[in-house]
Amino acid sequence: MWQQAQYLLMRLFPPARKPVTPWTVAPLLISMALTVGIVFWLEASRVLLLTRPWSLSLVLLSVWVWWLHMAGMPGLPWLRSWMALWVRLAMVGVLAFLLAEPRAVRENDRQSLMYVLDTSDSIGRSAKDQVLRYIAETVTKKPARDEAGLSVFGRNAAVELPPRTTFLAEALNTDIRGDATNIEQALSLSSAMLPDDQAGKIVLFSDGSQTEGSLDRILDELKSRKISVDVVPIEYDYEHEVWVERIDLPSNVKIGETYEAAVIVSALSAGQGKLVVRENGQPIVEETISYREGKTRLAVPLALRRPGYYEYTATIEPEAEADSLAQNNMAMGGIVVEGEGKILVVYDPTGNPLDWEPLVETLNKAKKQVDVMAGVDFPRDPSSLIPYDSILFVNVPANEFDGVQLQALKDSVFDLGTGFLMVGGPGSFGPGGYHRTAVEEILPVTMDITQKKVLPKGALAIILHTCEFPEGNTWGKRITKQAIKVLGEQDEVGVLAYDYNDGEKWIFELTPAGKYEELSLLINSAEIGDMPSFQQTMQLGIDGLEASDASSKHMIIISDGDPSPASPDLLKRFIDAKVTISTVAVFPHGDVDTPTMTSIAQITGGRYYKPTNPNQLPAIFIKESKTLRRSMLQNRDFFPEVASSSPVLKGISSLPELKGYVLTTAKPDAQVVLKVPPGSKEEESQLDPLLAIRQHGLGKTAAFTSELGKNWGKDWVAWGKYEDFLNQLTTDIARIRKDTQLRLSTYVEGAQGVVIVEDFAPEEGFLEISGRVGGPNDRSESLTFRQVGPRRYQALVPLWGQGRYYVSVAGAGTKIGVDGQPAERKESTFGGFVLAYSPEYLRFGSNRQLLEEIAQRTGGRVLTGDPESDELFPKEREPRQSSRPIFDWFLVALACLVPLDVGLRRIQWDWSVVEGWFRPRREVTSTMSTLLDQKKSGSQQTTTETGKPAAEVLSSRKTPPQRPPVIRKPPVTPPPSPSAKTPPTSDKTQTEKPSPGAAKSTYEKLLEIKRQQQKKDEPPA
Repeated sequence: MWQQAQYLLMRLFPPARKPVTPWTVAPLLISMALTVGIVFWLEASRVLLLTRPWSLSLVLLSVWVWWLHMAGMPGLPWLRSWMALWVRLAMVGVLAFLLAEPRAVRENDRQSLMYVLDTSDSIGRSAKDQVLRYIAETVTKKPARDEAGLSVFGRNAAVELPPRTTFLAEALNTDIRGDATNIEQALSLSSAMLPDDQAGKIVLFSDGSQTEGSLDRILDELKSRKISVDVVPIEYDYEHEVWVERIDLPSNVKIGETYEAAVIVSALSAGQGKLVVRENGQPIVEETISYREGKTRLAVPLALRRPGYYEYTATIEPEAEADSLAQNNMAMGGIVVEGEGKILVVYDPTGNPLDWEPLVETLNKAKKQVDVMAGVDFPRDPSSLIPYDSILFVNVPANEFDGVQLQALKDSVFDLGTGFLMVGGPGSFGPGGYHRTAVEEILPVTMDITQKKVLPKGALAIILHTCEFPEGNTWGKRITKQAIKVLGEQDEVGVLAYDYNDGEKWIFELTPAGKYEELSLLINSAEIGDMPSFQQTMQLGIDGLEASDASSKHMIIISDGDPSPASPDLLKRFIDAKVTISTVAVFPHGDVDTPTMTSIAQITGGRYYKPTNPNQLPAIFIKESKTLRRSMLQNRDFFPEVASSSPVLKGISSLPELKGYVLTTAKPDAQVVLKVPPGSKEEESQLDPLLAIRQHGLGKTAAFTSELGKNWGKDWVAWGKYEDFLNQLTTDIARIRKDTQLRLSTYVEGAQGVVIVEDFAPEEGFLEISGRVGGPNDRSESLTFRQVGPRRYQALVPLWGQGRYYVSVAGAGTKIGVDGQPAERKESTFGGFVLAYSPEYLRFGSNRQLLEEIAQRTGGRVLTGDPESDELFPKEREPRQSSRPIFDWFLVALACLVPLDVGLRRIQWDWSVVEGWFRPRREVTSTMSTLLDQKKSGSQQTTTETGKPAAEVLSSRKTPPQRPPVIRKPPVTPPPSPSAKTPPTSDKTQTEKPSPGAAKSTYEKLLEIKRQQQKKDEPPA
């Protein structure tokens, strides 16, 4: 082991070939001193920064490199040896710098400034105009090299003009929601626009009345980035203002009894006004009232005669000039009157009444309380759905609803336990446009057909010309994405538009709609310009549609009708290819039907739309996209088969025939109760669900993919067990109502909601209360309750927007059972509240204290608002330093040193050859005969000087040295006969001259070849 270690040590540190002297150590010491000196100089002068300076310890490797050089030094000439040593020491130094991650430091004395303007509703128009004048005057004092930009904010924030040397903002063009003030988001966005390599500053114009966001994090971030915030307070103070603070409703009511509601009116000064109280939209109180400064309580009698959800609205109409903000003159609240659970049947008003009337009649016979409602009237918040234990969609398409209504249904099922059933038909499931919607999320089936081997697909081309109405391109992108969601995974979709740079083009060509995530990114980044003509765009569209193998093809054009029309030949191509075109005219000039758009739709067999509101566009696009989903409708007769046991089939032994169904695919966690038998041997392995049930959150959902009306299901309507089947199905999915001793009350207080739960159980005990609140923007939060009194629990909810909030609460604890033993106790209750207006409209004065805190924590100033005295672009400023990585330069240096090191150590240079490269060449005039004569004369000269022929002299010179003779005993040979001749002997070696026919030498052969080549190259005489 010791010998191996000694051998390894000798290999790493071989003995030096020459003694170590101060002269030999000098290169090592000088190189290390240079490296350390350069590092200190670069750090001190701030020219270079090293991210990992400890990596410079690699310079110690120079000692080992130097020692290896000493061990191998005799192998090279003196000059090359020292050059090679310096190159290797330089390589070690460069490698150490490279691993230390060097960064070049730059200094910049330019300044970037962002003006940040509060445009919330609490600030008047005159104040905003005054700020714009201030900005226009101060920006003229900006040095030419400095940059200035502008951002605006309210509930959201947006950049009006990014920082640049030329400031051209004259008016505000960004759409900002003014119902809130979010200073945090404004500062965060503005600071992100400031470059790190320049001094940054923010000038904030605001009243300081923040209603959303938290400033602690962003202020610390600004301070760490050395971005100061100068504030210009916008000060105001309303003298006259009246608002409805809230409406107090009873938390526990019974049918038939009379109750009292309290309307709380607040005012800055006394006055009079008209109070209107509405119940579910109908006025129940209209009277003139007098209110005093401060709060005034007004009592309103209530009489509740039937179960359901009652929503109350209280509005104050003050006298002229007695009010400054109209947005806070209304308050809302709701009451849920418990009763026997009801069923809500939702239908399509444009559809066939025979789809849902037999079902409603049968449920009424089963003594179910049924409400019937058109799709367009469906509630927009889950609280309004609390009275219903189950909800049925009967052949109603998705375009009858908007996203808010469908989200309300989803939240009601998941959080409130409401049951949901979708009944099939041409307007349901995939053909109804429910693909990729909130309804598909809760259903036990999906609209993606994964089990059908062959399913006809469709192709849809969309042409967008939406740049000429307010936020048109935003609407165009939004409705296009909603249209794609309706399509199946294999259906193809492509979008065309006019680009100012590339002209008419595909945003993306026909692509399977299953790639929705990729396509939505392309749609979001599209630039939609003003299209001059339909000809080129429609030409691209028909080329793509004709190349597709889809069985059905369709095109949608949305435009104001200004582009010039397509040629008759092009329209004929659409007719021949059986491609229909539907047109949507948005904001046409003159507000009249455009002949171009109407004729395209009529000629190709499509539809023409002229919506009056952009909110109608999504429903139109969804309706048109559904034309490609008709392949999911299966019109064939079959007898359903039982797939699994269920309480729904209790007492039912046989099922009647159905005439058709909608193709769907059961989800993995769904229970398939009834299935469709295969129509052929190829479909034996496929499972098409007819009735599937699934638990989703607190609620249960079901899908019946055929009809329960008099079309596909006419035999079922006449079936004796039809009523039993419907009764058992709706009972199975309905919300289970249990008696509860919990009472829930809610109200709004400023920017937060208050949720109170009281326990009225006979026996006293502690409960673990948990809850959840949902509200606007599809957002929900968990509730944290704390006990604030005996059997009283409270939770506070930070409100995040105007609208309706629903609350679900569950309590868990122990109780004394009927046998006297402790038993588990679980109860739940539901409720909600309404935020009629944002806390933004309860700010009647500026908050200067908050603005001063922002300036102090970021190192800014409180400005006067006078453009003459406020200096925003100081001449004396501290330069901002920035750095960027430069390790690539060291990589280049290392790449150059490596071949130089190899060249010095491995390549022998012939300097005479190098010198010959630069020496002028002599003209060669000797001929081959002259060279031969010189050769002969050289041979003769050699013979004359030595007395021997040249060949012999050369031969003698090349004779290798002879080994010493070996003495051996000569063999015995007979004496020669007398007749034999003995060759003459001589003391000297004689050389025979070569005969003329002897072989030529290699040199002579080469000369002869060269001579022959020259003869060939000579021009003919």
